[in-house]
Amino acid sequence: MAAILTNLRTTVHVSLALAIIFVVAFIGAGWIELNMALWQALARWTHVVAGVMWIGLLWYFNFVQIPNMPKIPDDQKPAIGKVIAPAALFWFRWGAAFTVLTGLIVAHLNGYLLQSLTLGAMTGFAVPYHLFIGIGMWMALIMAFNVWFVIWPNQKIALGIVEADADAKPKAARTAMLFSRTNTLLSFPMLIAMSMAQTLFG
Repeated sequence: MAAILTNLRTTVHVSLALAIIFVVAFIGAGWIELNMALWQALARWTHVVAGVMWIGLLWYFNFVQIPNMPKIPDDQKPAIGKVIAPAALFWFRWGAAFTVLTGLIVAHLNGYLLQSLTLGAMTGFAVPYHLFIGIGMWMALIMAFNVWFVIWPNQKIALGIVEADADAKPKAARTAMLFSRTNTLLSFPMLIAMSMAQTLFG
């Protein structure tokens, strides 16, 4: 067991294998049919996995790293800026991209992509379900835009990943922090839309 758990790649591969075995067992028992519902469920699973990575790291930055940086001795801060933050930002930005991509796939497979993205404008009236989840989708799109086009470019400057004047680094760090906080502010209502729509209006 230690051989599995001491290597992250092996741990993830075994976890995925267990997930596949779990689903295949239910298919074999005849409790899950090989139809569109299965593809919708698999798309939703990938969306949830990507979303957990994205929002989990968003909350890590805002609830753990940013508030505790002032408590870290100056001689230890380079370890955060040179090792931890770049790795976390890699999974953060790609988690955002895959959350959006898989979310659009889920909406398409379930037949509400256009209605939700246009908030009912394409049909001339707003169905509460489409409006509710559509608002959440737009919040997620704004958040993902912030990640790729504001937070990440400014973090590259703040962390010294790209060349910049020394006085640009504090400004870039503050901009990245404020937009990260904006995403944290949007995260709770966005998750309301994503987690409650099917139960409330389905």
